[in-house]
Amino acid sequence: MTQISDAPAKTRAQISQKTLRTDRWWQQPAINAAALGVVVIYLTWASLVNENYWWKPYISPLYSPCLADKCPAGSGVSWIPWVTWLTPAILIIWGPMGFRFTCYYYRKAYYRAFWQAPTSCAVREPHAKYTGESRFPLILQNVHRYFFYVALIFNVILTWDAILAFRNHSGQWGHMGLGTLVLVVNAALLWLYSLSCHACRHVTGGRLKHFSKHPVRYWMWTQVSKLNARHQQLAWVSLFWVLFTDLYIRLVAAGVFNDPRFF
Repeated sequence: MTQISDAPAKTRAQISQKTLRTDRWWQQPAINAAALGVVVIYLTWASLVNENYWWKPYISPLYSPCLADKCPAGSGVSWIPWVTWLTPAILIIWGPMGFRFTCYYYRKAYYRAFWQAPTSCAVREPHAKYTGESRFPLILQNVHRYFFYVALIFNVILTWDAILAFRNHSGQWGHMGLGTLVLVVNAALLWLYSLSCHACRHVTGGRLKHFSKHPVRYWMWTQVSKLNARHQQLAWVSLFWVLFTDLYIRLVAAGVFNDPRFF
């Protein structure tokens, strides 16, 4: 008969080091922290400065749609006359930034960069307890699926801005400058980022038990899945291109240089 040992059960290995990894595991979180820091600083400044965001026919994506009462003529609809202390950017930034802040990839980036939850794989985090996103305030991350639709509305608006950029100062169509190309690329990157989102992948193919019965949705799901594989890259490129677009229009509007005209 096999004798049952009274020895205590083995516990998890007690390792005093933060990690046994020997590679530069801290490098990527540090880069992400620096990049996100630059984004936050620039967006804060650009959203509050409230000038040089409009150079006909170009408008900064941070200020479009321009809803405040003091928007320059031709740059917006000016249908919120009672708001005098908020800039047009502050009025709308909650939409696109809410979408990005709750994005699955960005969560990974800033959780690791700032909260060390964890900093990297196989690296001990400083938190004693793990509750995931089941408690306030992180449970609010679930609104990401709704911010996805909000982001699509902004994509349509910025796409229209890119179309309007094919006009000259007199409003005549058939003209194109370097700013036009910048706005077109900006709109395209935003669509690619949005359509590569995990929420979009769920919309196209989620809750389907038999793909064979839904060939159209299956085709859409496969195309979105291909984009989803590049979601991380699209997240960074589209974000910094928005900042570049805003900076380009500001420099042109401030007279730092002239917008090159192609035709």
